[in-house]
Amino acid sequence: MQGSGPGLPKYEDIVEAAAIIKGRLNRTPLDMSRTFSERFGSEIYFKMENIQKTGSFKTRGALVRMSKLTPEERKRGVIAVSAGNHAQGVAYAARESGIRARIIMPLYTTPAKVNAVQSYGAEITLYGKDYNEAREHSLDIAAKEGMVFIDGFDDRWVIAGQGTIGLEIMQTLPDVQTIIVPVGGGGLISGIALAAKTINPAVRIIGVQSEKYDSMKKSVETGSITSSVSGETIADGIAIKFPGKITYELVKRYVDSIVTVSDESIALALFQLLERHKTLAEPAGATGLAALLEGKIDVKGRKAAIVVSGGNANLLLLSKIIYKSLELEWKLIRIDTKIPDRPGTLHRIASAISEAGGNIYHAEVDNLKEDTPVGFQSVTFSVNVRGREHAKVLMENLNKLGYKFTVMNAEMKD
Repeated sequence: MQGSGPGLPKYEDIVEAAAIIKGRLNRTPLDMSRTFSERFGSEIYFKMENIQKTGSFKTRGALVRMSKLTPEERKRGVIAVSAGNHAQGVAYAARESGIRARIIMPLYTTPAKVNAVQSYGAEITLYGKDYNEAREHSLDIAAKEGMVFIDGFDDRWVIAGQGTIGLEIMQTLPDVQTIIVPVGGGGLISGIALAAKTINPAVRIIGVQSEKYDSMKKSVETGSITSSVSGETIADGIAIKFPGKITYELVKRYVDSIVTVSDESIALALFQLLERHKTLAEPAGATGLAALLEGKIDVKGRKAAIVVSGGNANLLLLSKIIYKSLELEWKLIRIDTKIPDRPGTLHRIASAISEAGGNIYHAEVDNLKEDTPVGFQSVTFSVNVRGREHAKVLMENLNKLGYKFTVMNAEMKD
């Protein structure tokens, strides 16, 4: 199977791309997870692009695209627009290639991402309230100053660069039966699908999108490129309003299906990757596992490779995800109570929690709540427990004190 048509990459392009990046970027490992394999009744492997240089797969495509610049284009420099991984990939590739790079980033871009791009030596301009405004500005600059615009996904050589991941998966695990890939604009899955299907047409390629940004899925279903956005998502790395023209054509030809997942599942998948596989993924990189958690993809009895596309997680968001996931798994419970404002009361409650094997992570006293009676205190405890059954034992111990305690995670069930 070969890509064909104006601007479409070919399998030979991917082979050439692999030679270009060899020795310059990481050949990331394909790690088998015994925990998730047993859980889903299959062989689950994670393709660890989260430990690629700059923390994502984007550096592959950027470096390959940079290698195709003419001497004149190299002198003029490159420009790109991104609030995240593409920006870092282009900045890194430009530095390694000795080319001037300018990155346009939306005004809302987090300081950590701006600092990361600056560390690779790129010039940064913050412009626009969203990606679209920043993109238009970057195209204007490219036209006026003659800089080469490096597209994030809709480019023959960018796609070929991302396709090297597919080559590596097929070389490392030739009998893989399913490859699961996050989808935004489609550059990653297009390249992987072209590479994998050329080697083995029987391998299933399944894309995963946020249910709030599922433009590629809708475009394939309707037969024309369309936007489909229904809200914000934590998976900003795949929050793309329109798929590319090239990627759309390749996805139609080579991708078997696309499923969507919720932010809640993405958050839980990120947490479980961190806890069970000791792997830090960004939300977009956790979507493949999220699809398995939601039961959207059946891998039972199959060898499956899941692409963990990046590891550049927002640490503030990560902390929220960890706390929320601990609550969902009943490893952290929040207990509300109103107790008489008398010396020793808090001590007796803390002792009861300790005797039951709970560990108080945080306690907050708020006497200004409107529903707090005069002479009482409103107290919220955050307590580490081992699970739902342990939480029940702890609550039984607390209830012996004679006060009313309410678990805020969810209702306690018998």
